[in-house]
Amino acid sequence: MVSIDELVEGMRAIADSEFTTDNIYGFLAANPVDVKSLERYLFWSEKFYTRNLIYKDDRFEVMALCWESGQVSRVHDHSDQKCWMSMVEGTLKGQNFGIVEADFEKGSCRLEETTSFLLTDSDAAKVELEEPIHQILNLKDFDCRAISLHVYSKPFDTCLSFCRETNTVKEVRLHYTSVEGRLCEGISL
Repeated sequence: MVSIDELVEGMRAIADSEFTTDNIYGFLAANPVDVKSLERYLFWSEKFYTRNLIYKDDRFEVMALCWESGQVSRVHDHSDQKCWMSMVEGTLKGQNFGIVEADFEKGSCRLEETTSFLLTDSDAAKVELEEPIHQILNLKDFDCRAISLHVYSKPFDTCLSFCRETNTVKEVRLHYTSVEGRLCEGISL
């Protein structure tokens, strides 16, 4: 186990040429984070999962996401950026999607489920750029809270959000719940 500070410093030390999908995946898998080192960054809400920024520079950002039982993300992409996840506590399901047909200019997009995966304590995962649309779920059947670390390279503040009920897609702005251990203005948990 490493502290979150050790994880961030280790990632900062990785050369740009080595900051690849497989290398960061291996680094996260080999360096599970001690949950105690995250305590100041963890904010919980019964209304929504929380996005808690720990570190950000021009090359990457690290967030702790806190999931109550039954909370799920929107179906989304990562704006053509690399993404990795590492489980700190609990279990999450990742569901990937493929595009069946789309007209992005008209805001329409029909998806189909493709592969899925489970993440449990200390597991790592990566979002494949060939199939970047996905959803993360803390299923009620898991019956527990979950904490996941997310690394994005490069940082981004918008993504595409997909609605499967209406077969629509739109760009949405992303927001943090907290930054460096401080709750963001206007956020009520």
